[in-house]
Amino acid sequence: MTVDVSSLRDRLLANDPAFSRLRTGLRVTLSVCLSVGLLAALHTLWFPLPKAAYALAITLSIQSGLSVKDATMRDQFVTRLLGCGVCLGVVALAALLEGTRSVSDLVFLVLIFVATYARVFGPRGFALGMFAFMSFFIGAYLKPALGDLPLAAIGPLTALLVGQGVRRFVLADDWRVDLGRAVAAVETRVDRILSEISATAGGIEDRDLRTMDRAMEGPMDGPMDGQVERLKDAVLMAESFVPARPETDGRHDAERDDPRRSAVTVCLFELHVAAESLVVLSRQAFPPARLVSALRGGTRETVERLARKASRAAADDVTLQETVDACLSLDAVRRRLAAAVSQLVSAPDVSLSAKPGPVNAGAPTWPDFSLANPAVRSAIQITLASAIAMVFGLMLSRERWFWAVLSAFLVFTNTRSRGDTAMRAVQRSVGTFFGITVGLVAASLLQTMTPLILILAALCVFLAFYLLAVSYAAMTFFVSIVLALVYSLIGSLTLDILVLRLEETMIGSFAGLAVAFLVFPARTEALAGEALGRWCAALRRLLADAAEGRSSFDLIHRSQALEQAYAELSSVVRPLGSSWQLVTRPGVVRQTLMTLMAATYWARTFAGGLAAAGGPEGETGGDRLRSERMAPLVAEALAAVDRIEAKGGALFLTKRISLPRKRRHFRLSRQSSLVGLEMIARTLSRLEPAPQAGDAPQTPPRDGPGTHQESPA
Repeated sequence: MTVDVSSLRDRLLANDPAFSRLRTGLRVTLSVCLSVGLLAALHTLWFPLPKAAYALAITLSIQSGLSVKDATMRDQFVTRLLGCGVCLGVVALAALLEGTRSVSDLVFLVLIFVATYARVFGPRGFALGMFAFMSFFIGAYLKPALGDLPLAAIGPLTALLVGQGVRRFVLADDWRVDLGRAVAAVETRVDRILSEISATAGGIEDRDLRTMDRAMEGPMDGPMDGQVERLKDAVLMAESFVPARPETDGRHDAERDDPRRSAVTVCLFELHVAAESLVVLSRQAFPPARLVSALRGGTRETVERLARKASRAAADDVTLQETVDACLSLDAVRRRLAAAVSQLVSAPDVSLSAKPGPVNAGAPTWPDFSLANPAVRSAIQITLASAIAMVFGLMLSRERWFWAVLSAFLVFTNTRSRGDTAMRAVQRSVGTFFGITVGLVAASLLQTMTPLILILAALCVFLAFYLLAVSYAAMTFFVSIVLALVYSLIGSLTLDILVLRLEETMIGSFAGLAVAFLVFPARTEALAGEALGRWCAALRRLLADAAEGRSSFDLIHRSQALEQAYAELSSVVRPLGSSWQLVTRPGVVRQTLMTLMAATYWARTFAGGLAAAGGPEGETGGDRLRSERMAPLVAEALAAVDRIEAKGGALFLTKRISLPRKRRHFRLSRQSSLVGLEMIARTLSRLEPAPQAGDAPQTPPRDGPGTHQESPA
């Protein structure tokens, strides 16, 4: 049996552009394994080490791999060094207070509050807060004696050195390599889209076409929806690896920007738009199969020759002419992207990888401990949930109650609303249940096979943190398996222990859930309204920058900000509907999100049309926008934005009568700014029509006949 390395790499890139999740999983796994291996060697060859040394090394290796997110290696080392100091101080404090349990518990709660509030100080504050919480947890759980602390300190020191070494020498971050991998993922996604088009380029049955029409809820809904979504994810990932651009007063400074960096960003943007445009146009007129095949690796001369041949054969078919033009545009931008990336990654300039510092940073302000501060409310919530979990956890077990506190603390991590917290609590409980079940079976079958247990534990550690960004339940599942295997190795594995683990986890999860709903509850609907407001503000800024005639790069920058605002909005709104509604059912939440996604697509098309050099009439973006044809469309778009923003979070809970599909004529590859701007207003009007608006007849643009194209909205 042979392994197709190229196919495997493509699959990894499709699901993990730039291998960022793969590196995270490997970093955590290598750090844990190397740290434990070094400590075991010291234990065997030199002197015995207390259990706390191993536990602290494992805990800090995991947190070091997940929480340390500083931009430079130097800052990462400083954070790890500070974390090591915090770890040792907190463990010493836990050891000193062990004789007075009530004081120790109170100090633990105060520490939880401080560790949570520390997140307002950025990535370093978040990392140090996690180090402090986990260290006190280990200290209170294992109860090391004061005399054991010098040897226990070897654990976090080893984790510090190993974690920094793995990050620096084994799995280092290199924006040039990451950008190359991410662009390769983008190219793979484009090829997959072309493959889907090729599969239907010979024609499509009427029944399938009707199915596509019924399914069309947004610009990219339909048979290629998954491929285009993956393309968007890959493009966003690639853009994140382009070195930071200078900012001035909160706006991008195009004059100071490096043209090589700008070229890559512009090409990524244009490639995204070109690929989406080809998908939209292919629904009405499939391009010739040989032309699509040439787009996947043929020379420029071959593509142009086949395009000319297709154009001559369809001289009277304006729809097909547009599709052929879209093929040529896609081929051209792919070649420009390859050249732009090559120039950027080969540049020796050290400044390219530098991150800009804060602009116009004012005088430092004192921490705000009022209840108006969301960070304070969040810290109170987590502390109160931990206190409740502590009380009920102690009632269940005097030795294992820390698991309940750990669950209560973690279910609030990276959550924004009570709906988020509820989903996380359920995921943690379900993941723990199935994890301890599988772990118990695996440990029972491998009782005397220590090497296999170690290998399986390492594999589960990797899978847990490789899948963390995808599924919190999956992470909990694999961590629970590891816990069962570790208990098997030390001879403490019993069914009662695992059942107790599940019970304590459920206590902590439900404590967090209760506090999220009863104390400073953050309703998902309200947060959705705020996120919708940020999306509307980003769209307004895009329209305003276009009205001012700002540079092409500024318009693309605004379009990217709109994409990010939509991504945040879709994440915030998700708890309003169950996951199966969002994925498989045309529910209200899904319909609203898809319509906003369509508006985001048309805004991107609008920005891309204005950003294109010259234009069909040689006008600049500002001149075109101030023309008589564009001004009313801008006003209509802004009015539609105002209407949906006024609805707030209720926009996602309002049932609507399904609007009839309408077909219209327009050119997508020409005057795309006009089309995009018109479609922004039309798309948003599906959510909240203008009070006086009726079904006005749709007329073609004044520049002549165009493609018979269904509105993706």
